[in-house]
Formats: sequence, structure tokens, C-alpha cells
Amino acid sequence: MSSQPQPPTPVIIDCDTGVDDALALLFAVRHPALDVRAITCVAGNTDVDGVVRNTLTVLEQAGAPDIPVARGAERPLIEPPRTAPVHGSDGMGDLGLPAPARQPVDMDAVTLLRREILASPTPVTLIPTAPLTNIALLLRTHPEVTRNIERIVFMGGAVEVGNATPVAEFNVWHDPEAAAILLTAGVPMTMYGLDVFTRVVVPAPTVHRLRESRDPGTRLAGDLLAHRPATPGSSPDDSEAGGLGDAGAVCAVADPAGITTRLLPVEVSLAPGPTRGQTIVDRRPRPGEAEHHGEARTTPLVDVALDVDVDRFVKLYLETVER
Repeated sequence: MSSQPQPPTPVIIDCDTGVDDALALLFAVRHPALDVRAITCVAGNTDVDGVVRNTLTVLEQAGAPDIPVARGAERPLIEPPRTAPVHGSDGMGDLGLPAPARQPVDMDAVTLLRREILASPTPVTLIPTAPLTNIALLLRTHPEVTRNIERIVFMGGAVEVGNATPVAEFNVWHDPEAAAILLTAGVPMTMYGLDVFTRVVVPAPTVHRLRESRDPGTRLAGDLLAHRPATPGSSPDDSEAGGLGDAGAVCAVADPAGITTRLLPVEVSLAPGPTRGQTIVDRRPRPGEAEHHGEARTTPLVDVALDVDVDRFVKLYLETVER
């Protein structure tokens, strides 16, 4: 007796489409086990209008179905907006792509998120690959959505070192208060942080092959990967090697067995100063002095990605975008 195929997982992606969010979108819309119900945009890698434009451009290049795209927050809850210049002046590696013919929907991101989550016949998996402003606004404005959220798999944070600061990863650093709100959502959560984010790299010869493709979406994946900065210390022969970045978080939804996680307490440092935006991950095997002195541990528990099967995710990504 053959088993029935599983229906695709309904997902919503919240992004700040720069180079690696674009790689994530190209994967998501082509993976048969993912049903992308909506995409919401937030300021981050570039300004929010640039994010909307880039998102629509990627969907067009990928030949994606008509997925609703909404404009969201143009700045963090408290901080001023800060972009990531590594993604180029347009947020997409300055590839000179044509302006999209597609248009965003006539509603804001929070309204679209609420509509699509509550309308889904099965619980939705949220995949934020950006600063978490839209998600925080959703959770505070419409807390009832959590009843139909299966899991939140977010790209953000770091156990070890940061990239925006020595200890803070960009998405969390950009809006620490929003990240702190996310962690209290009360739904199962996976943190795909810098510890695994930086490790999934597509080799240069493979990137070159993608760039030669006749399919616009596959070719775009190659051009985006080639724009990703080479790993420090890599040889000139690896100049086209590119990291999947945010796309790894979407791979982790399609293939959860590709990452190794531990359920650990995670909180965000909100204090001004050098630790602001740090994700503090408690890996201690036993309680410390604070707990011995009667201070209760109330930190939210998160499945934190500590290891990744690099070859597995690279293979999965390539099989999907070259589909």
C-alpha cells in the first residue's frame, strides 16, 4: 500500500529582499513541498519601497504564480532605519534587472499577514528572513493569529559572534525590541542564526553553471550567488563561490533534518551599549548562581540551529532552483 503524498506546507515569508532574501524566494517558489501564501516586506537591507520592488522582480524572474506581496514597516519600532551596503545600492547587487510589471496588494503587511494566517485551512509556517518589525506589530495587534501558526523559523541571531556588531546579528540588531517580542509569541520557534548561516556555500564552478542557464530564475540565482562576498581567506579561484544565507532558513523548513538544533533559552539584549541586539543563548548544562539565589528562569525556549549538513542543503537548493 503506497502512502499518500503530504500536502505542501503553507508558508509566509517576511523579508527585506536583498541578495540572500532573493535566493530564499527563488527556492521557496520552486520547491514543491512549500505553498507560498504571501510575502511581506520590511525595511532592512534597503528601504522598504526598494524591498517591495526587489521582491516583485524576483517573483517575475522566477516565473512564480501570482503571490500577494505587501509593503510593511519602513523603520524599526524605536531605532532609525539602517541599511546593509554589502547588498549594493539597490539591495540586489546592482544587477540592473528590469523594473517589475507586478504590483503589491492594496493593503499593509500586517493586514495581509493576519488575513492569510487566519484563512489558511492548516496552520502556517512563518519564515522571517529580515528585521522582525512586521512580525512584532502583527503579534501585538492581532495576537489571535498564533492559534494558526505551526512554527516560526526565523533567520536571525547568533550563538557565537555577530556581524552587525561583535555580538549582534544584523536582523536582530536592526530592531532588537521586535526580536524580543517575537520570542514571546508562544509558538514553536527555530532560530537559524549566523552559526549555520555562514557555512552553506555553493562552490564557484556550480555558481558559474547557474549563471550560464537559459532559465531567468536559475540564472538570477547564479548572479546573486556570485555577488555574495567570498569567504575571508578564500583563493581567487573561489571568487564566484556564494553563500546561501537566508535561503538556508527556507531549506530548513523544506528539510528540517538538514539542521541540528537544541531547545535552549534565548533572550535579546535591549540595553544601550555594546551588547544591544545580542541574542543571549543559555547553553549551561546546569543552573547558575542566579538560579540558586531564587531568580526564576522565564526565558523563552527556542530550537537553536547549532549545526547544518552543508552538502545536503546545497544539493537541495540546486535541485530546486534548477527545477
